[in-house]
Amino acid sequence: MLKVPDHQVAGHQASDGVIGPLVDDSGHFYKPLQNDERGSNEVAFYKSFSSDACIPAHIRRYFPIFYGTKDIEASDGSGLHPHLILEDVVSIYQKPSIMDIKIGSRTWYTQASDDYIEKCLKKDRETSSLSLGFRISGLQMFGTKDSEFWKPGKKLTQSLNSDEAKLLLRKFVSSNMPADSDVCPDSALASNVYGGPAGVLEQLLELKAWFENQTIYHFYSCSILILYDKEAVLKERSSGALIKLVDFAHVLEGRGAIDHNFLGGLCSLIKFISEILTSPKEDLHL
Repeated sequence: MLKVPDHQVAGHQASDGVIGPLVDDSGHFYKPLQNDERGSNEVAFYKSFSSDACIPAHIRRYFPIFYGTKDIEASDGSGLHPHLILEDVVSIYQKPSIMDIKIGSRTWYTQASDDYIEKCLKKDRETSSLSLGFRISGLQMFGTKDSEFWKPGKKLTQSLNSDEAKLLLRKFVSSNMPADSDVCPDSALASNVYGGPAGVLEQLLELKAWFENQTIYHFYSCSILILYDKEAVLKERSSGALIKLVDFAHVLEGRGAIDHNFLGGLCSLIKFISEILTSPKEDLHL
């Protein structure tokens, strides 16, 4: 049975008159294709990436599995609409804490229309993309009670300076609920989620090593999802921390050149997380 996902933190969400993604009980995520070239571009990327023997297996795990496309009933009830069928990367968690981070100091590419470039430039300048090389598009994290979770609005997450972004990354791995701005985040989960041999930092470093050499693709306006299970950490089990790359409507051919825009944003994010791990108790106020 298809349903609207409970844990979407960014992107086009299902609402009145807006087609959004759907999920089923089999671990599949159905992303509606955009009607213009963005839809065909994303399908082309997934087909190319899935069949490219040059992509190492350890890198493939950072991308959702692609199962093809299918016409299904749209979430708004408007009739059949083509959808990408992807791995639902959230389905392995009961109460996932999720952060969506758009990577790159610029989300536009030179071949785009003037209107699109102007729109992206405006948003890149108004958010932290231009200054930090990434922007936090959205997040959700659970507390220790069933009904307790924090999902701040986009105005809070996107337009941040360096200190504010670092504080939000600390809040994401804190055991105390961050909804109250007077509570200083304890960063108690940082070593379990960001650190360790299977933690977020090591995964980001592995991805960085690939981006330092790969010249196949240039990833504009793509996001990194950070996912983990807060309840598992508090019960001293594995956090299940994962990173996944998503949103490939604006991927271009690399043509033998390194993707410095994505690599630069990735390095900036790595720096922030590394600093949190080396000074988890640093007192910052947002």
